[in-house]
Amino acid sequence: MNRKFVAAALTCTMLSSPALAQDGAPAAEEKGEDMIVVTAARTVLPPSALPLTIDVITEEALDQQVAISGSVIDAVANLTPSFSPTRQKLSGAGETLRGRSPLYAINGIPQSTPIRDGSRDGYTIDPFFLDRVELIYGSNALQGIGATGGVVNQVVIKAPREDGLSGRVLAQGSTGNFEDNSFGGKLGGLLSYRRGAFDVTGGVAYEARGLYYDGAGRRIGIDNTQGDVQDSQSLSFFARLGYDLSSTARLELFATRFNLEGNGDWIQVAGNRATGLPTSSKRGDIQGEAASNRVETVNLTLTDTDLGGGNLVFQAFFNRSRDIFGGDVSATFQDASIAPVGTLFDQSANRSRKLGARVSYERQFLDALNVTLGFDSMWDKTQQGLLATGRYWVPPTTFRTLAPFGQANLKLFDGVVRLAGGGRWENGQLKVDDYVTLASYNSARVSGGTRNFDDLLLNGGVIVEPAQGIRAYASYAEGYSIADVGRILRAVNGATQPNFRIEDVNVTPVISNNREIGIEIKRGPLDASASYFWSTSKDGGLLVLNSAGVYDVQRQRIEIQGFEINLAVELPVDGLKIGTGYAHLSGRTDSNKDDKVDIDLDGANISPDRVNVWTSYNHGPLSARVQAGFYLDRRFDGAPANTAFSGYTLTDAVVRYDLPRLGGITLAASNLFNVDYVTYNSQTIRSTVAATDNARFFTGRGRTVTLGWDYRF
Repeated sequence: MNRKFVAAALTCTMLSSPALAQDGAPAAEEKGEDMIVVTAARTVLPPSALPLTIDVITEEALDQQVAISGSVIDAVANLTPSFSPTRQKLSGAGETLRGRSPLYAINGIPQSTPIRDGSRDGYTIDPFFLDRVELIYGSNALQGIGATGGVVNQVVIKAPREDGLSGRVLAQGSTGNFEDNSFGGKLGGLLSYRRGAFDVTGGVAYEARGLYYDGAGRRIGIDNTQGDVQDSQSLSFFARLGYDLSSTARLELFATRFNLEGNGDWIQVAGNRATGLPTSSKRGDIQGEAASNRVETVNLTLTDTDLGGGNLVFQAFFNRSRDIFGGDVSATFQDASIAPVGTLFDQSANRSRKLGARVSYERQFLDALNVTLGFDSMWDKTQQGLLATGRYWVPPTTFRTLAPFGQANLKLFDGVVRLAGGGRWENGQLKVDDYVTLASYNSARVSGGTRNFDDLLLNGGVIVEPAQGIRAYASYAEGYSIADVGRILRAVNGATQPNFRIEDVNVTPVISNNREIGIEIKRGPLDASASYFWSTSKDGGLLVLNSAGVYDVQRQRIEIQGFEINLAVELPVDGLKIGTGYAHLSGRTDSNKDDKVDIDLDGANISPDRVNVWTSYNHGPLSARVQAGFYLDRRFDGAPANTAFSGYTLTDAVVRYDLPRLGGITLAASNLFNVDYVTYNSQTIRSTVAATDNARFFTGRGRTVTLGWDYRF
C-alpha cells in the first residue's frame, strides 16, 4: 500500500480521536458520580483541561479486545496506531509507544524493572481484574521513572457500591486451526461483599494456552529462552479490603499475584531466513526450568476528597517479581573451572523488589487555579542470577529515588484558555557492591560503589477551548529513565576493561524531551483529533543485538518525530459507528557519536507506519466490532537490506449477545482471514548475525477463534 496515498487520504480529515478506545468515546465522560477520573494524570481535572494526549480503554472495550487477543498488551496495541506490533511472546523487548518504551503500572505502581529490564511488564495482572486501562502518550515524569514513551496504567476493578453480594464468572475456550494441541481455556471468578462502610473482594483467574499455528497451518516457533505465552498456563489472584472512614475518606488495601509459566512440552526448531522458512516447534522436553513470570503487588491507599478543601492521595506499595529465562549451553555461561567448555548448562532469573510511597495533595483556589503538590519515593533492589550454578550475572544493585513535585493549572477567560505546568526534582542513587563478571567476560573484578544524580524535569503547556468539545493544545514535557544498567554491568570485560569501577558506568538518566501540538473535536456524532509530536534525547539508551543474540545498551543521541490522525463518527443508525486512524513515526540515531543523527532506528526501537479501520455496533443485547490494522512496509536507512519490513494486514472480529438473566456469550476471531506473515520484530531484527539468525524467525498467529460466556450478579 502506498504510504503517501494513505497519509494524504487520511490527512484530508485533519482530525482524529486519540486511540479510538471504546470506539472513540471521550477519555472521560461525566455521568454524575460515575465520571471517570484519569488517575495516571494525578489530578481530578478532566483530560480536556490537560495539554496531553490521553485515552481510556473502558472495561467494555477492554473485555472486547481481550476476547480477541487475550492480553492487555495486545488490546493496547490493537487500539493504538502509534504502538508497535506486539511480538506475541512473553518478552516485550522492542514494543514501543511513539518510538519509546512506555511505563506499565497497576494503579500507578510501576511494574518495570529498570535496573535489569526483563521486558515482562506487560504481563503482571490478569485483565479479568481490571476496570479500565489509562493511556498517556509521550514522554512525561508524572509517574516517575520509565515513561519515556508514555504511561499504560491498569486500574483494578471498582469496589462494590451497594450492600450485599455481587460478582462475576467467566468461562471461555479458544483454538487455532482446530488442532488438538492448539486448544486453550480460561476460568475466572470474582466475589464482592459490602456491608455499610466495609467491603471485601476476592477473585481467581486461571488460563491454559495451547500451541499457536500460523496462517499456513505451521506450528509457530516457541521462544524457550525469552519466554512465550503459547503452551503456557497462568494463575492469578486478587484480593481487596476497603473501609470508608467518612463520606469523603477511604482506606483500601489490595493485593495481586500473577504467575505465567511455560509447560515445557515443545522445543524450538530453527528456520531459515535465506529460504523464508520460519522457526517452528516440535515435541520435546526442555532442560532446566521453563521460562516464567511471577509478580506480586500489595498496595495500601488512603484518599480523602475533602481534606481542608482539597484532595489527598497517599499510597504505600510493595512489588516483587521473578522472571525466569530458559536455559542453554550458551558461550556466555561457559566456565572451564566448573565444567568443560561447551558442556555447561545454565539459565538466568531476574529478581526485583520495590518498596515505595507516594503522596499528593490537590486543591483549587478561586475556581481558577488548581495546584498539586506531592512527593514520591521508591527503593528497588534487583539482581540477575544463574540458577544452575548460583553465580551472579548482574550483581545485587539498589536504586533509590526521591522526588518532590508540583503542578499548577490556571483557567483564564472562563475556561477558554488554560495554562498548565510544573516540575519534578528527581534525586536518584545507584549502589553496587564489588563483583566479578562471568568467565566469558574474562572474570573482570569490578569495584562497586555509589553513583548519585539529580535532575529537574519540567513540563508546560497551553490549552485553548473556544467552544464546548473543541480544543487545541501545545505542550512540552520531559520524561526520564535509566539505561539498562544491568546489561552494562554484566558485560564488563576483564580483557578490554581492566580495573573497571562503577564510577566508569554511564548511569546518566535518559532524559527525553517531548513536544506536541494537537487539536480535538468531540461534538455530536464526531469524535476527532490530530497531533504532531517530536522528541529528542541527547544520551538515549538504544537496544542493539550483539553476535551472541543478546541485546546490549548503547548510549546514543535519538530523535523521533511523528503524527497521528484518527476519525470516529456515529452514523444515523442506532449504535453504529465507524472509524479510521493513521500514525507515522520517524526515528534517527547517532551511530558514530558525533552528536548528529545519521541512521534510522531499527525495528527494535521504532514501529512501522500504520492504518486502523474499524466499525462497531452496540444496540440492545447485541454488540459487534470488526477492525483491521494495516502495517505499512518500511526500510531502514543504514541497516542491512534483510531488515526491511514488507508489511501485512490483520483483521479481527467480535460479536456479543446478552441473554436475559443468563449473562452474555462472546464469539471472537483474531486474524480473521488467516493471513500468513512473519512478525515485525522478526523481519526487522538488526545484528551482526542477522543473515543467519534462524532461531527467532517467527511467524504470527493465524486465525484464532474464542468462545466465551460470562455472568454478572
